[in-house]
Amino acid sequence: MTAVTARAVRQQQAGTPVELLGLRRRYGAVNALDGLDLTLVPGELLALLGPSGCGKTTALRILAGLEQPDAGRVLVAGQDVVGLPAHRREMGMVFQQYSLFPNMTARDNVAFGPRVRKQPASERRRRADELLELVGLGSHGDRYPHQLSGGQQQRVALARALAVSPRVLLLDEPLSALDAQVRAQLREEIRRLQRELGITTLFVTHDQEEALSLADRVGVMRAGRLEQLGPPEQVYHAPATPFVAEFVGAMNRIPGRVVGDGHVEVLGQRLEYAVDRLRSPGAPVEVLIRPEAVLPVPADAAATVVSRSFLGPVTRISVSSPQGGLVLADVSSVEAAALAPGTAVAVQLRRHPVLVRDPR
Repeated sequence: MTAVTARAVRQQQAGTPVELLGLRRRYGAVNALDGLDLTLVPGELLALLGPSGCGKTTALRILAGLEQPDAGRVLVAGQDVVGLPAHRREMGMVFQQYSLFPNMTARDNVAFGPRVRKQPASERRRRADELLELVGLGSHGDRYPHQLSGGQQQRVALARALAVSPRVLLLDEPLSALDAQVRAQLREEIRRLQRELGITTLFVTHDQEEALSLADRVGVMRAGRLEQLGPPEQVYHAPATPFVAEFVGAMNRIPGRVVGDGHVEVLGQRLEYAVDRLRSPGAPVEVLIRPEAVLPVPADAAATVVSRSFLGPVTRISVSSPQGGLVLADVSSVEAAALAPGTAVAVQLRRHPVLVRDPR
């Protein structure tokens, strides 16, 4: 991609503020959205993350104009667009299915939106070629969808979404149909492109790695509501609720007890916990600790390594502890060489705040 190409496209793209205010949507007895409030600042990429049925796609479809809310407002650049048809909202959309026209070349697919808007043929061809260059397919304009790989087809779909100069880009699980290597590569391309253009983007996914690596901010949804909204590092390292802690990343659930002053005792160690409500000293709790905060050390102790799984630079160790049951630990693969199954270990915990909840 040349600087001239990116600049030419950027001139027609600009970050637009978006506000979803008090959105409610029911499907029979199901509350898909339960008073959702969400603000996208101009030019950011915000990822909505959550399990199936949490309402994330419903929120995106309401913003796109493909569905109407039962209540609430949708403000785009300060204008309430509820009731405005989808084709007048100036949104660019990319779905899981590529939805390319099979009888059109890549160039003609990208130029379809400008053609519908009756742009001159020379102008829409120039724009299509610019966008294909932008997504790395400048030499593929004359190919048909069946002559392109899945990743290339999704790049064409992305270029087509940008061809109408949308105020907001909407991405609904756009990578889930691709294999892992292509998904990772295209994820980086989407992030690079979004930053280059500065276009406000809403990305919907159920893949936590995708959300954490792509987004400026991540919103974790559950049952039609936001559980937490913040930078990826904050959502991962300082989850606001047990649901967020367990949904975003692996998590150990270890028995412990409150010892007062905002501390718990777990595996014989005293840790500070993030107080969401007061608990009496001595109260039993379940302590949530990420595997990377657990360090098994070879020692003459009662805990034993049960298994280990090589994950590249990190190895996941399963430890059987008489106090905590089965505990997972992520350690460097170099350190893991000394932790073969059957090795007696002491389980050390890194000292940072943990979440606690009442025992199940």
